[in-house]
Amino acid sequence: MVIKEEVLELLQSTETYRIERTSSTGDMDKFQEAICAFSNDLPNSRKKGYLILGAYDNGTLSGLRVDDALMKRIAGIRSDGNILPLPIMSVERVELEGGDLLVVEVSPALVPPVRYRGRTFIRIGPRRDIATESEERVLLEKRTSYMATFDATPCFGSSLKDIDTQFIKYEYLPQVIDADILKTDKRSLQEQLAAIHLYDIVHDCPTNAAIVLFGINASFFLHGCYVQYVHFAGEDTGSEILNERQMRGSLCSILPKLESFVKDAIVTSRPMPVSMLREQIVFNYPELALRELLMNACMHRDYQSNMPIRIYQFSNRIEILNAGGLYGEARPENFPTVNDYRNPIIAEAMRGMKYVNMFNRGIQRVKNMLRENGNPDPIFNVGKVTAFEVTIQPSLSLNLVTDGEKVTKSVTKSAEVMNEIIALCQQPKSLTEIITHLGLKHRNNAKSRYIDPLIKGGFLEMTIPDKPNSRNQKYISVLS
Repeated sequence: MVIKEEVLELLQSTETYRIERTSSTGDMDKFQEAICAFSNDLPNSRKKGYLILGAYDNGTLSGLRVDDALMKRIAGIRSDGNILPLPIMSVERVELEGGDLLVVEVSPALVPPVRYRGRTFIRIGPRRDIATESEERVLLEKRTSYMATFDATPCFGSSLKDIDTQFIKYEYLPQVIDADILKTDKRSLQEQLAAIHLYDIVHDCPTNAAIVLFGINASFFLHGCYVQYVHFAGEDTGSEILNERQMRGSLCSILPKLESFVKDAIVTSRPMPVSMLREQIVFNYPELALRELLMNACMHRDYQSNMPIRIYQFSNRIEILNAGGLYGEARPENFPTVNDYRNPIIAEAMRGMKYVNMFNRGIQRVKNMLRENGNPDPIFNVGKVTAFEVTIQPSLSLNLVTDGEKVTKSVTKSAEVMNEIIALCQQPKSLTEIITHLGLKHRNNAKSRYIDPLIKGGFLEMTIPDKPNSRNQKYISVLS
């Protein structure tokens, strides 16, 4: 946190390459260019840069009053995706006698060059400008000394012929680099790729990220770089296999296939009556929720492992398992609030290709989509050190009609009640306890409408299955 004494020193400081003062509050392009430039730290000072709103160039105050709306707008720069890799920054309001200051503190990036909308900005003394090719090369050399993640390291034994350079040139680069920059860029392809972390100039070979993203035969170099799907007829891996598929190749080829496969082979639908005269289409799994989980698996997995991403579909659930547990700052106790990137270059590329957004909202979006479709909440196993597993169960709405009974309540409302029963029965509960908790009056109606469909669907189990009508009968959630 910046304190007042430090701010007063910054206002009068002559270290112009570290400080930009402005009286403007609305020029968002200017602010983002400044943050990008500070992140790149071309002088390699290893010192933080400061964007100060509410002061003139000579250090005097402009009389600004900083409100919450302005703070939120400036803080939003950090994660709006225009600056990549995401900047390390904090925003503080400092109240002084002559007016307020909004101080944006920016740390030097560990993976330069950093770009704002495809352009690399730097500071040269008090001036902000776009980096030249030679200046980008300097930033790239800094990245080599900083970067330690696996996706940034060279893939020894590979060469340009092992990656799809045509796709990179004509499909990928136009999505992540400003068009004007591309037109005037006369560097070799190796230098262009090195600037976006896909080539190692020192070792003259692509990085592991390039192989994962664009490799012609990615699993030749990284043996676990593929997706395995198996559909089992029953509830365990010992049951009959109904379908099996392996999707091999780079992410640029696998990701479109995954999207189509989810839609065509996993997601099914059927009409459900919601009144005497109206039906509603109910899906076993929401397509977008599955897509989100699979994209996250591809982005966060440990590509050093020989284990593929596994999608196992059972009669009562889908399990998605990928190598690599929680990474970096992410811990079981703060998941999913805190996120970190095992593969920052791969994550950045997937965002550039519009497969992910990197806003750390994916898990909540998945939960919302599952609830809207009538599915129970996903179950995340974050306790494993070497793997990350998520389990999702089919829509409860698919079990709302039994023996031809007409459903007169809305599907969504009934699914909400079923979700509440599943949550309540994490510990065994009797029917009396369940209906009391839900505020229901009719035991037989509650059992036939909610309990029996949940048992039939594999969501609940009886503690005394041999005696269904026992007075001591209780119910417990499956996969609790």
